[in-house]
Amino acid sequence: MSLYSRHVFPYVLDWLMSQPAFTQAREELLADVRGEVLEIGFGTGLNLDHYPDAVTRITSVDVNPGVHRLAEKRLQKSPRPVRFALVSGESLPMPASSFDAVVSTWTLCSIPDVESALLEVKRVLKPGGKFYFVEHGLSPDPMVAKWQHRLTPLQKIIADGCHLNRDHLALITAAGLNVVEKRQFQAEGLPAVGAFMTLGVAVT
Repeated sequence: MSLYSRHVFPYVLDWLMSQPAFTQAREELLADVRGEVLEIGFGTGLNLDHYPDAVTRITSVDVNPGVHRLAEKRLQKSPRPVRFALVSGESLPMPASSFDAVVSTWTLCSIPDVESALLEVKRVLKPGGKFYFVEHGLSPDPMVAKWQHRLTPLQKIIADGCHLNRDHLALITAAGLNVVEKRQFQAEGLPAVGAFMTLGVAVT
């Protein structure tokens, strides 16, 4: 992992993901989360303030130790237990059928082998468990999509592996998860290449 990824990108990420468009989406997504939760791509811990009281415990994973350093203050203030592991979502150490819910907020865009990560999500969910996700991705506007394809190689360098052009609904469905709720929208205040959002819930 580069010095940029460890020491510069975490601050950029924390600032960007604190913007109102992202905060509103977090509030909407997390309002109904319940029980034992796994959060993949924990980042700087910005979701912690938005989990409802019905969440009993959170297990969080991320591969970047730099973002975890920024998350530590938020972890200390958490009203519920949070366990953190510096591991990848592509190979989770948790047993099968461990969690009532798995949460991913703007994480699937950056996982190199996203297909494997989604299979892991399905594996660790209890029968009937729910996968809560909000992701930016491939725009239905052909002109915007064209620029997303062009800019993704640069985006991966400056945003620690982030892809602008992934079709997250297709990826989630291909992993054998059934999308039961979804809302797609253009986030306000963001460039068109990163503004198309998909927010939803999938079940095992």
